[in-house]
Amino acid sequence: MTAMPKRNSTTEWQVQDRAHIHPFSDQAELKRIGSRVITKAEGTYLWDSEGNKLLDAFAGLWCVNVGYGRKSIAEAAYKQLQELPYYNTFFKTTHPAVAELSDTLVKMTPKQFNHVFYGLSGSDANDTIVRMVRTYWNLKKKPNKKTIISRVYAYHGSTMAAASLGGMDYMHNLADLPLPGFVHVRRPYWYAEGGDLSPEEFGKVCAKAIEDKILELGPDNVAAFIGEPIMGAGGVIIPPSTYWPAVQEICKKYDLLLIADEVICGFGRTGEWFGSEYFGIDSADFMTCAKGLSSGYLPISAVMISDRVAEVLSGGMDFMHGYTYSGHPASCAVAIENLRILKDEKLVERVKNETGPYLSKRLQELLDHPLVGEVRNVGLMGAIELVKDKKTRKTFEPIGETGTKCRDHCFNNGLVMRATKDTMLISPPLTWTKENIDEFMRLTRLALDLTAKDVGKA
Repeated sequence: MTAMPKRNSTTEWQVQDRAHIHPFSDQAELKRIGSRVITKAEGTYLWDSEGNKLLDAFAGLWCVNVGYGRKSIAEAAYKQLQELPYYNTFFKTTHPAVAELSDTLVKMTPKQFNHVFYGLSGSDANDTIVRMVRTYWNLKKKPNKKTIISRVYAYHGSTMAAASLGGMDYMHNLADLPLPGFVHVRRPYWYAEGGDLSPEEFGKVCAKAIEDKILELGPDNVAAFIGEPIMGAGGVIIPPSTYWPAVQEICKKYDLLLIADEVICGFGRTGEWFGSEYFGIDSADFMTCAKGLSSGYLPISAVMISDRVAEVLSGGMDFMHGYTYSGHPASCAVAIENLRILKDEKLVERVKNETGPYLSKRLQELLDHPLVGEVRNVGLMGAIELVKDKKTRKTFEPIGETGTKCRDHCFNNGLVMRATKDTMLISPPLTWTKENIDEFMRLTRLALDLTAKDVGKA
């Protein structure tokens, strides 16, 4: 007779979890090995149900910027839930928390953004932008301007529209995407695709790919271009310095709306409040915000809308779009307190002046490892490229297998780091100290050494 698992044990939770369809997971493998159960978090650390302590080098999922266990954020949510747990923002109605957050966001984002629309995730925020873009051009009497240009292997969310904006083929294959009106051009991934070109030359080539696509489709048929300042889930791809200036000029030349997806880069990750500021992107018409807006404590997203667009959208029509939980009171209260912490503790400045440069310095030490072809970072956002041949930049086959091995070694030895194919990604809480970075380096080198043994490169 099979013994029943103990209540509140790893085994019981895994049995209960079999009913759960996990996002971005091999369901058959998950059923076979069982899920890892995370039970506690504090500061920059996690604990699983077996008592193992893990250094979180990924801030949950790019989002826990202020670290775990912030009592003041929990108290802000509790107070709001007591006073006004819910009311909608439909039909000319508001509440104090959403009004205060709106004013705060308008004051801290680039000067052209004086309007904001709320959702619950980066996915629904980008879905919202698609609808706003098309509404804008319809109202401008240019109904043929429908197509939005994005980049290969970009990630902009998981709704049907947001996944179409993204350029990940495995997401497209799942549901016969992209939808009509979405096209993709090459990404500014110099290390993998730049060849003999300098980064500066390659940046111009990638920007020109956007112009070539506009001319192929016809400028009167192209509505917008969307890009993360730094491509996040696509591999922390940091564009060459020539890329974004050229992109902005192209958008102006052909009258395209420019969408800056700041879901990952926003709220301090680059050492500036927004990635757009780091790259000098000053002509965006939309800015997508989520993740770091609440540090993941409650779901919330925001679409910042430029005056140029808002003036057209507010021209005497109902914008027939919204969500039940748009501007949810508790989520807004949490976001307000989260932004206060970021500001008062000067976490953005710390990333820019202290921990970001220190991480960059320490990452360079990994270039002597036989698996590491390149390291790169801006602020507390970085990547480690694993390659079979450092001189030729040749990757392992099948691609992704080595990165998965390394990720598993990280987990098994007390470190949470993500792999995109064979690129290891770094995005820790902004509260990391130099001591946390030193610990990260020790655990990373251990995982790399174990991976090298696995692939015969030790």
